[in-house]
Amino acid sequence: MATLTQAPPVAPPPAPEKRPPRRRGRWTPYLLLLPGLLWLLVFFALPVIYQASTSVQTGSLEQGYEVTWHFATYWEALSEYWPQFVRSVLYAASATVLCLLLGYPLAYLIAFRAGRWRNLIMILVIAPFFTSFLIRTLAWKTILADGGPVVDALNALHVLDVTAWLGWTAGDRVLATPLAVVCGLTYNFLPFMILPLYTSLERIDPRLHEAANDLYAKPSTTFRRVTFPLSMPGVVSGTLLTFIPASGDYINSDLLGSTDTRMVGNVIQSQFLRILDYPTAAALSFILMAAILAIVTLYIRKSGTEDLV
Repeated sequence: MATLTQAPPVAPPPAPEKRPPRRRGRWTPYLLLLPGLLWLLVFFALPVIYQASTSVQTGSLEQGYEVTWHFATYWEALSEYWPQFVRSVLYAASATVLCLLLGYPLAYLIAFRAGRWRNLIMILVIAPFFTSFLIRTLAWKTILADGGPVVDALNALHVLDVTAWLGWTAGDRVLATPLAVVCGLTYNFLPFMILPLYTSLERIDPRLHEAANDLYAKPSTTFRRVTFPLSMPGVVSGTLLTFIPASGDYINSDLLGSTDTRMVGNVIQSQFLRILDYPTAAALSFILMAAILAIVTLYIRKSGTEDLV
């Protein structure tokens, strides 16, 4: 009787060698960043370097300018135009505070109470951007014109008497006064405050408000302990987006103010385009940038939002 013999087991084929994964697309992030880096290099870094070179030059427009490392231009510019620097910071800070006081309630309304009207209110906030900055500022000359309804109402309420005592108006008029300049700055930069505030408030989970109500917290306590702390990134972003351009603005002071309300932006514009003193204008620009950078850095550190730097 034949016996069945079991065939020897067949050895499995050798496993293919594992090759290290190819690093595909490792240059993709750098290629995506390249257009932005080139843009910053051409339109920011190179102009800044050129301005730095201009600020230490001496000469005249007829004879030409030459780099002589004349750093005394900075001290001369600061010692002569420091009132305009102080005025610029004061006006910009005042407009920023007013934008925060006006913009926070509106952003809160849009985020939590607007309902189906949210999109319409947002369109109304953004709508001024469809009009030229210059035209919007010129419109305020009509709004604040002498003998107009706004000035008559302020006179009837004796508001101008108080502001005249503070030195912000002339007592019987608003145009060509610091109040007019601050009003123009506030109006033109108010959307820059509202949009970051709305974005920050919209991210707050409504269940946190419900939890605060369940713990018998008053609405004021809920706002102070929950809403406002969670909206601080929007507050910081909005104040920076308002203060930085407002401090260098010169349109509002030129159209709504007078020679007594000139800001440092007016001086820089005059030095570049009228007096043609390019080294002084460049030095003033660098001093303004350094001052804003110092103020912003201190503000961010004090507000506890260093991650925004």
